[in-house]
Amino acid sequence: DGGIFAFGDAKFAGATQSLNKPIVAMTPTPSGLGYWMVASDGGIFAFGDAPFVGSAGSVPLTRPIVSMASTPLGRGYWLVASDGGVFGYGDAKFYGALSKLTLSKPIVSIVATPSGRGYWLLASDGGIFAFGDAKFFGSTGDLVLNKPIVAMAPTKTGKGYWLVGTDGGIFAYGDATFYGSTGAIPLNKPIVGMTTTPFGKGYWMVASDGGIFSFGDAQFLGSTGSVPLNKPIVGLARR
Repeated sequence: DGGIFAFGDAKFAGATQSLNKPIVAMTPTPSGLGYWMVASDGGIFAFGDAPFVGSAGSVPLTRPIVSMASTPLGRGYWLVASDGGVFGYGDAKFYGALSKLTLSKPIVSIVATPSGRGYWLLASDGGIFAFGDAKFFGSTGDLVLNKPIVAMAPTKTGKGYWLVGTDGGIFAYGDATFYGSTGAIPLNKPIVGMTTTPFGKGYWMVASDGGIFSFGDAQFLGSTGSVPLNKPIVGLARR
């Protein structure tokens, strides 16, 4: 429903009301003083120092929007639909898409490279599709998974990435280091997102009830795990 819950030094900059479609993702600005949220119809909601530079809210979509990523300067962003269609706004350049291909599983996330000159698309079977200067380091596309993959995060160098499943299972590729997972822990609710610490030596995972799981140098700063929510949590972003 676009409700925002801020912990640690993350500042609350606003939330959404009266939505046509549910919020599916959010991403912070480089300063951490604002953020964007995107709805499944491609509608964009900008708060704090996040500039509005366009949306897909009035575009007839073949499939719903599922994720977004911002450019390094925070002057643009990409949206991705579940069929792999990519929409770039502001200084976000188009490097390729999958909308003309037949996918085994839907796309669930888009992640920009540190340079902003490329991005990865992630499918729910862990298939990775790299565009621009994004490199392929491996995937779970040919593995038998216990649960579907829901999110990914790049390393600070852009030479690796982590994938996470709904059970909190972590898969590390390239120069990504494994710091732990919840793959063997019974969860109350499924994992829906992850993000890394500033130096990439740890990561947080969030469940749909807002439960937070921290690994490596990621500190626990609070959660909504014990808070009655009107709607489930759909994402997590670091300031």
